[in-house]
Amino acid sequence: MAKKSVWSDNRFWQRTAAWITGFASVLLIWLTFDTSGQIVMGNDADLQNGVTKRVPGPTVINYKITYEMDAKRKHEVPVIGEKEMFFGKDDWNEEEAAALLHLGKLASQTKNCMNCHTLLGNGAYYAPDLTKAWLDPAWQETGPMQAMTGKSTKEEAMAEFLQNPSKYPTHARMMPNLGITADEAKGLVAFLKHMSSIDTNGFPRNFGKIQGAVNGK
Repeated sequence: MAKKSVWSDNRFWQRTAAWITGFASVLLIWLTFDTSGQIVMGNDADLQNGVTKRVPGPTVINYKITYEMDAKRKHEVPVIGEKEMFFGKDDWNEEEAAALLHLGKLASQTKNCMNCHTLLGNGAYYAPDLTKAWLDPAWQETGPMQAMTGKSTKEEAMAEFLQNPSKYPTHARMMPNLGITADEAKGLVAFLKHMSSIDTNGFPRNFGKIQGAVNGK
């Protein structure tokens, strides 16, 4: 009787499939728990104690955020620095900050921002990616957008633009006036600042190439 090749043995393939399925299931469960731990939002105590979380707590809006190259990881990462004023105060408590971020997130949804923009990898590419918009040099003190709005701070300039985009021509594709209120604009800017503090593993990849984006210059 001719010896049967293992490659044509149905039992071999059944056992192999069972082992691979079992290994993949264990790996998937481990990755799920690991990912869940990575994306859990931090809190104010973390920020005060210098504990770095991939998703900082809402009160990160009280701090200066820069974007710096990490030599070990080979891409830029958000760095949370000293306190800075945000809409006139640097002591937003967790309840206030969370409410402001919630308002901004709801506004981004009701105004359908992702119809044109990308947020954390979701959305469209018709308009600029907003994941790291807070860190864009154009909104810095010496940037063209802040000067165009005539405001003295980044957050006020961004809020002014959001409320009156047609007054400030920026690109060939103009942002429409969405009827964003002053409160919604404030919430949206807080939402953008918080989003810029999230460690997205260097996403979007081309953002660090923008002149002045790295190190917050």
